[in-house]
Amino acid sequence: MSDDFEITPLVVAAAGGDQAAWGEIVSRFSPLLVSVIRGFRLTPSEIEDIAQEVWLRLVEHLGDLKEPRALPKWIITIARRVALRYVQRKRETQPLEPDWQQPADDDNADPATGLLRQERQEAVLAGLAELPAKHRELLLLLVADPPLSYVEIAKRLDLPVGSIGPTRARALERLRKTAAMGTYQGNDAGGDEHDAATLG
Repeated sequence: MSDDFEITPLVVAAAGGDQAAWGEIVSRFSPLLVSVIRGFRLTPSEIEDIAQEVWLRLVEHLGDLKEPRALPKWIITIARRVALRYVQRKRETQPLEPDWQQPADDDNADPATGLLRQERQEAVLAGLAELPAKHRELLLLLVADPPLSYVEIAKRLDLPVGSIGPTRARALERLRKTAAMGTYQGNDAGGDEHDAATLG
């Protein structure tokens, strides 16, 4: 695949049976998919099961996408629907166990703030999928947990340590200009540091 990401030919190729194109879609959009499902506070095995169901649905309907650039939105919508159905079924089978769901990170948090944070994270992850591999990998390594030193990142990406800062700046600028971030309302708040923090 070319480093300059074009979603339309990628979707067309994958719909036509190109396994490399399908693998590229899964690689680029898995962080987005997992992020959406994690919002429902499920176990790792449940997240994996739901992700597999979403990928299966995408395989079945890839050729039906009228606008391939809408793929990130499609993934978000279907992931929410599948996860919500799973949660509803789980509640029905455990009516006397209200503690099945893990507590929220901040029980006093304003729900609107949490929703805005989730929408922003989804936009950033969808934008990451549009970046060249070098930029995407660098931004993800910069927000790794536990944190990595510039020396470790440089070694992993085979880059000079001194080039990490300028490359990071270019990657964040490119991220802001992606279609996913362009359609996100309110993406002017926070700047470079907030965008990078959202990746975690």
